[in-house]
Amino acid sequence: MLEEIRIYCLEAKDSSIKSNKDAEAFKKRFLSKSGIVNSLFLRFKKLSNDEKKAVGKDINLLKKICQDKIKFVKSISSSNLNSVLDLTRPTSNFTGSTHPITKISNQINEIFKSLGFYISSGPEIEDDWHNFEALNLPKNHPARDMQDTFFVKTQPDILLRTHTSSVQVRHMSESQPPIRTISPGRVFRNEAISSRAHCIFHQIEGLYIDENVSFIDMKNLLFVFAKKFFGNDVVLRFRPSYFPFTEPSAEMDVFLGTETLADYRLTKGTGWLEILGCGMVDPKVLSNCSIDQEKYSGYAFGMGIERIAMLKYGVKDLRLFFENDLSFLKQFN
Repeated sequence: MLEEIRIYCLEAKDSSIKSNKDAEAFKKRFLSKSGIVNSLFLRFKKLSNDEKKAVGKDINLLKKICQDKIKFVKSISSSNLNSVLDLTRPTSNFTGSTHPITKISNQINEIFKSLGFYISSGPEIEDDWHNFEALNLPKNHPARDMQDTFFVKTQPDILLRTHTSSVQVRHMSESQPPIRTISPGRVFRNEAISSRAHCIFHQIEGLYIDENVSFIDMKNLLFVFAKKFFGNDVVLRFRPSYFPFTEPSAEMDVFLGTETLADYRLTKGTGWLEILGCGMVDPKVLSNCSIDQEKYSGYAFGMGIERIAMLKYGVKDLRLFFENDLSFLKQFN
Protein backbone atom coordinates (compact mmCIF):
# COMPACT_ATOMS: atom_id res chain seq x y z
CA MET A 1 0.00 0.00 0.00
CA LEU A 2 2.89 2.36 0.74
CA GLU A 3 4.25 2.01 -2.78
CA GLU A 4 0.77 2.63 -4.21
CA ILE A 5 0.43 5.86 -2.19
CA ARG A 6 3.84 7.12 -3.30
CA ILE A 7 2.90 6.54 -6.95
CA TYR A 8 -0.26 8.61 -6.38
CA CYS A 9 1.87 11.38 -4.80
CA LEU A 10 4.05 11.53 -7.88
CA GLU A 11 1.00 11.56 -10.14
CA ALA A 12 -0.56 14.43 -8.17
CA LYS A 13 2.64 16.47 -8.26
CA ASP A 14 3.11 15.95 -12.00
CA SER A 15 -0.51 16.59 -12.97
CA SER A 16 -0.77 19.45 -15.46
CA ILE A 17 -3.71 21.79 -14.81
CA LYS A 18 -4.16 24.19 -17.72
CA SER A 19 -7.88 24.93 -17.53
CA ASN A 20 -10.89 24.93 -15.22
CA LYS A 21 -11.85 21.60 -16.76
CA ASP A 22 -8.47 20.13 -15.78
CA ALA A 23 -8.89 21.44 -12.23
CA GLU A 24 -12.31 19.83 -11.83
CA ALA A 25 -11.04 16.52 -13.19
CA PHE A 26 -8.07 16.60 -10.78
CA LYS A 27 -10.31 17.35 -7.81
CA LYS A 28 -12.76 14.57 -8.77
CA ARG A 29 -9.97 12.00 -9.15
CA PHE A 30 -8.21 12.74 -5.88
CA LEU A 31 -10.43 14.67 -3.46
CA SER A 32 -14.05 13.77 -4.21
CA LYS A 33 -16.09 11.40 -2.03
CA SER A 34 -15.33 8.56 -4.44
CA GLY A 35 -11.78 9.79 -5.08
CA ILE A 36 -8.41 8.22 -4.39
CA VAL A 37 -7.70 9.92 -1.04
CA ASN A 38 -11.06 8.96 0.47
CA SER A 39 -10.77 5.37 -0.74
CA LEU A 40 -7.34 5.11 0.85
CA PHE A 41 -8.70 6.35 4.19
CA LEU A 42 -11.47 3.70 4.00
CA ARG A 43 -8.82 1.02 3.49
CA PHE A 44 -6.71 2.60 6.24
CA LYS A 45 -9.42 1.90 8.84
CA LYS A 46 -9.07 -1.84 8.26
CA LEU A 47 -5.32 -1.92 8.91
CA SER A 48 -3.66 -3.06 12.14
CA ASN A 49 -2.28 -0.42 14.49
CA ASP A 50 1.29 -1.12 13.36
CA GLU A 51 0.32 -0.78 9.70
CA LYS A 52 -1.57 2.45 10.40
CA LYS A 53 1.57 4.06 11.81
CA ALA A 54 3.44 3.33 8.61
CA VAL A 55 0.68 4.28 6.16
CA GLY A 56 -1.17 7.19 7.80
CA LYS A 57 1.64 9.74 7.31
CA ASP A 58 1.87 9.06 3.56
CA ILE A 59 -1.90 9.30 3.02
CA ASN A 60 -1.94 12.69 4.78
CA LEU A 61 0.98 13.80 2.60
CA LEU A 62 -0.95 12.87 -0.55
CA LYS A 63 -3.98 14.75 0.71
CA LYS A 64 -1.89 17.87 1.41
CA ILE A 65 -0.28 17.75 -2.05
CA CYS A 66 -3.71 17.64 -3.67
CA GLN A 67 -5.20 20.36 -1.46
CA ASP A 68 -2.23 22.68 -2.02
CA LYS A 69 -2.53 22.23 -5.78
CA ILE A 70 -6.26 23.08 -5.75
CA LYS A 71 -5.62 26.03 -3.42
CA PHE A 72 -3.05 27.41 -5.85
CA VAL A 73 -5.48 27.05 -8.75
CA LYS A 74 -8.20 28.90 -6.83
CA SER A 75 -5.81 31.76 -6.13
CA ILE A 76 -5.73 32.50 -9.85
CA SER A 77 -8.86 34.01 -11.38
CA SER A 78 -10.74 31.69 -13.68
CA SER A 79 -10.47 34.23 -16.50
CA ASN A 80 -6.67 34.01 -16.44
CA LEU A 81 -6.35 30.32 -15.59
CA ASN A 82 -5.85 29.06 -19.12
CA SER A 83 -3.00 31.48 -19.85
CA VAL A 84 -1.32 31.83 -16.45
CA LEU A 85 -1.21 28.25 -15.24
CA ASP A 86 0.40 26.77 -18.36
CA LEU A 87 3.96 26.43 -17.11
CA THR A 88 5.17 25.56 -20.61
CA ARG A 89 4.25 28.99 -21.97
CA PRO A 90 7.04 31.57 -22.47
CA THR A 91 7.37 34.25 -19.82
CA SER A 92 6.66 37.93 -20.47
CA ASN A 93 8.50 39.86 -23.17
CA PHE A 94 10.60 41.71 -20.58
CA THR A 95 14.25 40.98 -21.29
CA GLY A 96 17.04 41.31 -18.78
CA SER A 97 19.24 44.39 -18.72
CA THR A 98 22.26 45.71 -16.89
CA HIS A 99 21.39 46.89 -13.38
CA PRO A 100 21.69 50.70 -12.99
CA ILE A 101 24.37 50.31 -10.30
CA THR A 102 26.44 48.16 -12.66
CA LYS A 103 25.91 50.68 -15.47
CA ILE A 104 27.14 53.57 -13.33
CA SER A 105 30.09 51.56 -12.04
CA ASN A 106 31.12 50.65 -15.58
CA GLN A 107 30.86 54.28 -16.73
CA ILE A 108 33.02 55.50 -13.84
CA ASN A 109 35.55 52.72 -14.42
CA GLU A 110 35.86 53.67 -18.09
CA ILE A 111 36.44 57.35 -17.27
CA PHE A 112 39.25 56.60 -14.84
CA LYS A 113 40.76 53.99 -17.15
CA SER A 114 40.92 56.71 -19.83
CA LEU A 115 42.82 58.83 -17.29
CA GLY A 116 45.46 56.15 -16.77
CA PHE A 117 44.03 54.17 -13.83
CA TYR A 118 43.85 50.38 -13.71
CA ILE A 119 41.38 48.24 -11.71
CA SER A 120 42.31 46.24 -8.60
CA SER A 121 40.09 44.05 -6.45
CA GLY A 122 40.14 42.29 -3.08
CA PRO A 123 38.06 40.15 -0.69
CA GLU A 124 34.75 41.28 0.81
CA ILE A 125 35.50 39.34 4.01
CA GLU A 126 38.50 41.15 5.42
CA ASP A 127 40.76 41.20 8.46
CA ASP A 128 41.05 44.06 10.92
CA TRP A 129 44.56 45.08 9.86
CA HIS A 130 43.74 45.66 6.19
CA ASN A 131 40.38 47.31 6.91
CA PHE A 132 41.38 49.47 9.89
CA GLU A 133 44.84 49.32 11.44
CA ALA A 134 46.90 49.86 8.28
CA LEU A 135 44.71 52.88 7.54
CA ASN A 136 45.68 54.68 10.74
CA LEU A 137 42.72 53.26 12.70
CA PRO A 138 44.16 51.23 15.60
CA LYS A 139 41.85 49.36 17.96
CA ASN A 140 39.73 51.66 20.18
CA HIS A 141 40.32 54.60 17.80
CA PRO A 142 37.21 56.84 18.07
CA ALA A 143 37.03 57.22 14.27
CA ARG A 144 36.06 53.56 14.01
CA ASP A 145 32.61 54.66 15.15
CA MET A 146 32.26 56.41 11.77
CA GLN A 147 31.90 52.96 10.21
CA ASP A 148 29.64 50.71 12.30
CA THR A 149 31.02 47.32 11.33
CA PHE A 150 29.73 43.76 10.87
CA PHE A 151 32.25 41.56 12.72
CA VAL A 152 32.30 37.76 12.60
CA LYS A 153 31.12 36.71 16.06
CA THR A 154 33.46 33.74 16.43
CA GLN A 155 36.47 35.58 14.94
CA PRO A 156 36.57 39.16 16.26
CA ASP A 157 39.39 40.20 13.88
CA ILE A 158 37.40 39.14 10.80
CA LEU A 159 34.74 41.44 9.36
CA LEU A 160 32.77 42.46 6.29
CA ARG A 161 34.81 45.26 4.73
CA THR A 162 33.44 48.74 5.39
CA HIS A 163 35.21 50.32 2.40
CA THR A 164 37.31 49.28 -0.57
CA SER A 165 40.27 51.10 1.00
CA SER A 166 41.23 47.63 2.22
CA VAL A 167 41.92 46.73 -1.43
CA GLN A 168 44.26 49.74 -1.66
CA VAL A 169 46.14 48.57 1.44
CA ARG A 170 46.64 45.14 -0.09
CA HIS A 171 47.75 46.69 -3.37
CA MET A 172 50.24 49.07 -1.72
CA SER A 173 51.64 46.22 0.40
CA GLU A 174 52.29 44.13 -2.72
CA SER A 175 53.42 46.85 -5.17
CA GLN A 176 55.77 49.78 -5.35
CA PRO A 177 55.00 53.23 -6.87
CA PRO A 178 54.02 54.49 -9.28
CA ILE A 179 50.53 53.24 -8.33
CA ARG A 180 47.43 54.52 -10.10
CA THR A 181 44.48 52.24 -9.36
CA ILE A 182 40.73 52.25 -8.74
CA SER A 183 38.99 49.64 -6.59
CA PRO A 184 35.27 49.11 -7.26
CA GLY A 185 33.26 46.76 -5.04
CA ARG A 186 30.52 46.05 -2.54
CA VAL A 187 30.90 47.16 1.09
CA PHE A 188 28.91 46.69 4.30
CA ARG A 189 28.05 48.87 7.27
CA ASN A 190 25.63 48.34 10.12
CA GLU A 191 23.48 51.37 9.34
CA ALA A 192 19.76 52.05 9.45
CA ILE A 193 18.21 51.69 5.99
CA SER A 194 16.65 54.90 4.65
CA SER A 195 16.27 56.90 1.44
CA ARG A 196 19.88 58.09 1.90
CA ALA A 197 21.64 55.04 3.39
CA HIS A 198 21.78 51.24 3.30
CA CYS A 199 23.67 48.48 5.11
CA ILE A 200 24.98 47.24 1.73
CA PHE A 201 26.26 49.62 -0.92
CA HIS A 202 28.90 49.94 -3.63
CA GLN A 203 32.04 52.06 -3.77
CA ILE A 204 34.77 53.00 -6.16
CA GLU A 205 37.95 54.20 -4.50
CA GLY A 206 40.98 55.59 -6.28
CA LEU A 207 44.64 55.81 -5.33
CA TYR A 208 47.59 57.57 -6.97
CA ILE A 209 51.07 57.39 -5.46
CA ASP A 210 54.24 58.68 -7.08
CA GLU A 211 56.92 61.27 -6.55
CA ASN A 212 55.79 64.90 -6.08
CA VAL A 213 52.03 64.23 -6.11
CA SER A 214 50.07 67.23 -4.79
CA PHE A 215 46.59 68.14 -3.61
CA ILE A 216 46.03 70.25 -6.73
CA ASP A 217 46.74 67.14 -8.87
CA MET A 218 43.90 65.37 -7.08
CA LYS A 219 41.57 68.34 -7.38
CA ASN A 220 42.18 68.67 -11.12
CA LEU A 221 41.58 64.94 -11.64
CA LEU A 222 38.24 65.00 -9.78
CA PHE A 223 37.07 68.10 -11.68
CA VAL A 224 37.85 66.31 -14.95
CA PHE A 225 35.98 63.21 -13.77
CA ALA A 226 32.89 65.18 -12.68
CA LYS A 227 32.67 67.08 -15.95
CA LYS A 228 33.11 63.91 -18.01
CA PHE A 229 30.42 62.14 -16.00
CA PHE A 230 27.85 64.86 -15.22
CA GLY A 231 28.58 67.29 -18.07
CA ASN A 232 30.35 70.62 -18.31
CA ASP A 233 27.53 72.49 -16.56
CA VAL A 234 27.93 70.59 -13.29
CA VAL A 235 28.39 72.84 -10.22
CA LEU A 236 30.94 71.52 -7.72
CA ARG A 237 32.55 72.52 -4.46
CA PHE A 238 35.24 71.16 -2.15
CA ARG A 239 34.86 71.31 1.64
CA PRO A 240 37.46 70.54 4.31
CA SER A 241 36.76 67.22 6.03
CA TYR A 242 38.39 64.54 8.16
CA PHE A 243 39.44 60.99 7.36
CA PRO A 244 41.98 59.12 9.52
CA PHE A 245 43.95 57.87 6.50
CA THR A 246 44.27 61.18 4.59
CA GLU A 247 45.59 64.60 5.57
CA PRO A 248 44.51 67.13 4.45
CA SER A 249 41.08 65.73 3.62
CA ALA A 250 38.08 67.10 1.72
CA GLU A 251 34.63 66.23 0.42
CA MET A 252 33.29 67.12 -3.02
CA ASP A 253 29.65 68.17 -3.42
CA VAL A 254 27.37 68.52 -6.43
CA PHE A 255 24.69 71.22 -6.43
CA LEU A 256 21.13 69.92 -6.86
CA GLY A 257 19.14 72.88 -5.61
CA THR A 258 16.02 72.84 -3.46
CA GLU A 259 13.32 73.48 -6.02
CA THR A 260 11.59 70.14 -5.40
CA LEU A 261 10.63 68.64 -2.05
CA ALA A 262 12.62 65.49 -2.89
CA ASP A 263 15.78 67.55 -3.53
CA TYR A 264 15.18 69.55 -0.37
CA ARG A 265 14.97 66.37 1.72
CA LEU A 266 17.86 64.65 -0.03
CA THR A 267 20.19 67.61 0.52
CA LYS A 268 18.77 68.42 3.98
CA GLY A 269 17.75 71.85 2.73
CA THR A 270 21.22 72.91 1.56
CA GLY A 271 20.90 72.12 -2.15
CA TRP A 272 24.30 70.34 -2.03
CA LEU A 273 24.85 66.57 -2.08
CA GLU A 274 28.20 65.07 -1.10
CA ILE A 275 29.38 62.53 -3.69
CA LEU A 276 32.92 61.65 -2.65
CA GLY A 277 35.62 62.02 -0.03
CA CYS A 278 39.28 62.56 -0.82
CA GLY A 279 42.63 63.68 0.51
CA MET A 280 46.39 63.20 0.57
CA VAL A 281 47.42 59.77 1.82
CA ASP A 282 48.71 60.02 5.40
CA PRO A 283 52.49 59.28 5.49
CA LYS A 284 51.89 56.74 8.27
CA VAL A 285 49.65 54.72 5.92
CA LEU A 286 52.46 54.67 3.36
CA SER A 287 54.87 53.41 6.02
CA ASN A 288 52.40 50.73 7.15
CA CYS A 289 52.40 49.46 3.57
CA SER A 290 56.21 49.54 3.23
CA ILE A 291 56.30 52.58 0.92
CA ASP A 292 58.98 55.22 1.52
CA GLN A 293 57.08 58.28 2.83
CA GLU A 294 60.12 60.51 2.29
CA LYS A 295 60.24 59.75 -1.41
CA TYR A 296 56.59 59.27 -2.33
CA SER A 297 53.30 61.06 -1.78
CA GLY A 298 49.83 60.37 -3.07
CA TYR A 299 46.11 61.01 -2.93
CA ALA A 300 43.07 58.81 -2.44
CA PHE A 301 39.37 59.31 -3.12
CA GLY A 302 36.21 57.27 -2.73
CA MET A 303 32.60 57.57 -3.86
CA GLY A 304 29.36 55.69 -3.29
CA ILE A 305 27.93 54.34 -6.54
CA GLU A 306 24.32 54.53 -5.32
CA ARG A 307 24.73 58.23 -4.52
CA ILE A 308 26.16 58.88 -8.00
CA ALA A 309 23.35 56.86 -9.62
CA MET A 310 20.75 58.88 -7.73
CA LEU A 311 22.22 62.05 -9.19
CA LYS A 312 22.60 60.64 -12.68
CA TYR A 313 19.10 59.20 -12.98
CA GLY A 314 17.15 61.52 -10.70
CA VAL A 315 16.28 58.72 -8.25
CA LYS A 316 15.30 60.12 -4.86
CA ASP A 317 15.27 56.92 -2.78
CA LEU A 318 18.40 54.76 -2.56
CA ARG A 319 16.38 51.71 -1.47
CA LEU A 320 14.92 51.32 -4.96
CA PHE A 321 18.25 49.97 -6.23
CA PHE A 322 17.93 46.91 -3.94
CA GLU A 323 14.25 45.97 -4.32
CA ASN A 324 14.40 44.32 -7.78
CA ASP A 325 11.13 45.94 -8.79
CA LEU A 326 10.77 45.27 -12.53
CA SER A 327 8.69 48.42 -13.07
CA PHE A 328 11.68 50.39 -11.73
CA LEU A 329 14.41 48.43 -13.52
CA LYS A 330 12.63 48.60 -16.91
CA GLN A 331 13.44 52.32 -17.01
CA PHE A 332 17.13 51.50 -17.49
CA ASN A 333 16.81 49.16 -20.52
